[in-house]
Amino acid sequence: MQSFLNGENPTPGPSGPARRKRAGAAEDAAARPEFITALARGLALLRCFQPNTPALGNQDLARLTGLPKATVSRLAYTLTELGYLRYHGDTGKYSPGYGVLALGFGLLAGLEVRELARSAMTTLAQDTGGAVALGALDGDAMVYLEAVHGSSALYLRLPVGYRASLDTAMGRACLAGLPRVQCDALLARLGGAAPAVDVIERAADELRQGGCCYAIGEWQAGINAVAVPFTSITGEGRFVLSCGGSENLLPEADLRGRVAAMLRAAVAQLSAPGAVR
Repeated sequence: MQSFLNGENPTPGPSGPARRKRAGAAEDAAARPEFITALARGLALLRCFQPNTPALGNQDLARLTGLPKATVSRLAYTLTELGYLRYHGDTGKYSPGYGVLALGFGLLAGLEVRELARSAMTTLAQDTGGAVALGALDGDAMVYLEAVHGSSALYLRLPVGYRASLDTAMGRACLAGLPRVQCDALLARLGGAAPAVDVIERAADELRQGGCCYAIGEWQAGINAVAVPFTSITGEGRFVLSCGGSENLLPEADLRGRVAAMLRAAVAQLSAPGAVR
């Protein structure tokens, strides 16, 4: 299959399987006459910048996107001129520009569920000491739309915009809360980048039986988390609310009891009637 970006097989980056699946979905869209390939290429470049890769050179971007280096150079120059990238002459690398922040702010400022959730999230973070996050599915990951950190959340101070794996409590809750047909289609698209089937089935059982999904030291050793999916009362779609922290702060028994109950109560304030999951 040819890449929609350049007509060649892309060279996978650190998240090879997920990138190939995302590219495959985009190739389907690229077959339609409305699709603008040049725009898709520019956005693919911007997507390469993550918290663990804040600055990238042309060679890095070419490797991650599968685009020819000459094409990457022209795209990066254009994005820099428009304010979406910044060029660092001392290193020869690019980093996101303030224009990217302006685009994200347009989304966040208009997201009613984020405003509605902030008070409940703050209360939950204060009562548990943990890190509370509101997230939504974005391709092959969960993206943080809001984050509130309790006074004891020293290890989980992850910011808005952070992309969490689907194999976290938040990701599992998202998958478990989807209609079966939609979940199966997503898993087929993700392929090897998706969580194991038995993990998803366990999360679905947890959601049916107790209304929550858990990750006990699985995402990162010593970190426990609980999450609940819901359909927003604002009509903006499906989201997940999570609470996590170190096992010393949130031991499993406390997480499955007191913290889970508080999380479900918070979600009830944000959910459309009869649509908590």
